[in-house]
Amino acid sequence: MMKYLSLPDNATRILPFYLAMEEYAARIIGEDDIFFMWQVEPTVIFGRNQLIDSEVNVDYCREHGIAFYRRRSGGGCVYADQDNIMFSYITRSDEVQTTFSRYTGAVASMLCRLGLNATASDRNDVLIDGRKVSGNAFYHIPGRSIVHGTMLFDTNMEHMLNAITPSREKLTSKGVQSVRSHITTLSEHLAMDIEAFKKHVRETLCDGEIKLTADDMAEIERLTLPYLEPPFLWGNDPRCEVTCGGRIEGVGSIHAAIELHHGKIRDLYLTGDFLPLCNDAREVLLNKLRGARLTAADLHTALDGCDAGQWILNLTNEQLITLLLTTH
Repeated sequence: MMKYLSLPDNATRILPFYLAMEEYAARIIGEDDIFFMWQVEPTVIFGRNQLIDSEVNVDYCREHGIAFYRRRSGGGCVYADQDNIMFSYITRSDEVQTTFSRYTGAVASMLCRLGLNATASDRNDVLIDGRKVSGNAFYHIPGRSIVHGTMLFDTNMEHMLNAITPSREKLTSKGVQSVRSHITTLSEHLAMDIEAFKKHVRETLCDGEIKLTADDMAEIERLTLPYLEPPFLWGNDPRCEVTCGGRIEGVGSIHAAIELHHGKIRDLYLTGDFLPLCNDAREVLLNKLRGARLTAADLHTALDGCDAGQWILNLTNEQLITLLLTTH
């Protein structure tokens, strides 16, 4: 069972505060398993490997007062509001897939106790009757893993559909014409209100409480500041000679911008909603591929003895090589 991390008041804060709260819990609080829930005013949050202009409808967000922030974990872009509960789970573990499986399994079991047909998918989503109700992302610091995700109790569907810019490739590959056909909300299945549901979650998943102090809050506020810096928010869109990529079932979308020098790979930048299994997945992959020519033979040689699934969830070497050669 987990300990519930509680705030000293019921104020709603900006989304980066809760990301900083996760960091603080992971670095400072000694409990093995920590959990908390939070809600924000309308906000879009996108993954650390995503390009903001490709994922966020910035004009729409500004017009409708929707904030947008980048997080440190991988994965895709999501919309959150007061009807969309966010879950945060911090555990003493470095083993990514085991952590994901344990957490999503616990969430699915919690939903099943309400009579719902809930399951955990192999891409770390939680489904009800095959439709997504919770998506989750991951990152870790030494000795600690942080999983955070959505729980769609209800939401402003118009904002969800317009604030995020899903790629046509993603929609086509899933065989859907709109986001509505592959997500669901708890309000479609439950008679209870959102506060009653939150009470059920806490009572089911947690067996104790940790209350943050004024000193804790001040440090979390300090940790919030880097998320607000323009270089972190906007990231870098590098100028490269070759772009390649696509969507891989069970992995997600991966797009690579590759800089070549005398025909050999010199730099590499990855974007997409894939789930990296280490914080420096791009650097590790670049170190393996730097100096290789963009050919199947050279890429096989560069990756010999390696497993791409160690860096990006569910990715095989063959899939990575095929993707890197799918230039456009």
